[in-house]
Amino acid sequence: MVPGRDEREDELPEVEPVPDDDHEGNEPVLGRHERYRGKFPIEVRGLCNSFGEQVIHQDLDLTVRRGEIIGVVGGSGTGKSVLMRSVIGLQLPSAGRIDVFGRSITTGDPDDVVGVRNRWGVLFQGGALFSTLTVGENVEVPLKKFYPELSDELTHEIARYKIKLSGLPEDAVAKYPSELSGGMKKRAGLARALALDPELLFLDEPTAGLDPIGAAAFDRLTRELQRTLGLTVFLITHDLDTLHEICDRVAVLADHKVIAVDTVPRLMELDHPWIQEYFNGPRGRAALTAQALDELKKHMDMPIAASAVKALDKRTSKGA
Repeated sequence: MVPGRDEREDELPEVEPVPDDDHEGNEPVLGRHERYRGKFPIEVRGLCNSFGEQVIHQDLDLTVRRGEIIGVVGGSGTGKSVLMRSVIGLQLPSAGRIDVFGRSITTGDPDDVVGVRNRWGVLFQGGALFSTLTVGENVEVPLKKFYPELSDELTHEIARYKIKLSGLPEDAVAKYPSELSGGMKKRAGLARALALDPELLFLDEPTAGLDPIGAAAFDRLTRELQRTLGLTVFLITHDLDTLHEICDRVAVLADHKVIAVDTVPRLMELDHPWIQEYFNGPRGRAALTAQALDELKKHMDMPIAASAVKALDKRTSKGA
């Protein structure tokens, strides 16, 4: 944990809205170690993004609830990563408003807003590690930027803790990215994303390129961290197993906007052609069957469940 951050969330002071002449409306001003208590840490309204004549987003709206894991899906070119980059201030939209923790990201410099940018962590595709730095040094980068007053010894200790928290062995701290497997690079990137004890965690295709066992392990780790640390997770993915396993809701991007936000079962009932093809196609049905098998296997001590699992396994073997 970063020194000064109080783990006892119930004892943290509420953040009350106060007038601010530089921003629209009444927005909460967060102290350095106060946690956001509003319902919606991310609110996107009327977002427009384009590259030349190519329109990516048009009047896109999205509200993210505090404490949820929200999956973001869509076909290639629908702007999933562009949406994330807009929310974290790396992509300037042509129109619209984005509020994070009640503060506008689009009308001001996030670096000038107290308690915003140091409250999120980002895992980019591939990890985006600095190749000339060790894993430990990579994790220390945000700590040195936002907490320069920390001693080197304490910074090293925090980095080691985050690396262990991400599921890497202790000796990974001294390794360079070139010495890591793909899965280890993603965990190292996750450790860096967790360095500042964020309230928001952005994950861009975290299981892409991982084998099924590694992907399932990363999903479990994400859910465990979300529950233990009280995170809100914004997760871009194509992995149907991930959507079924850990996402509380899923936002679907199509037609230049978010066309639906709901649980997977409810999305599967919608008649939009892309949604039907994605969730009810062969891969979608396979992911749903796998989830059902996993649930049944958790109750194998019950005779009915055991019989159902054996029947499904036999049917699956014949189909193969």
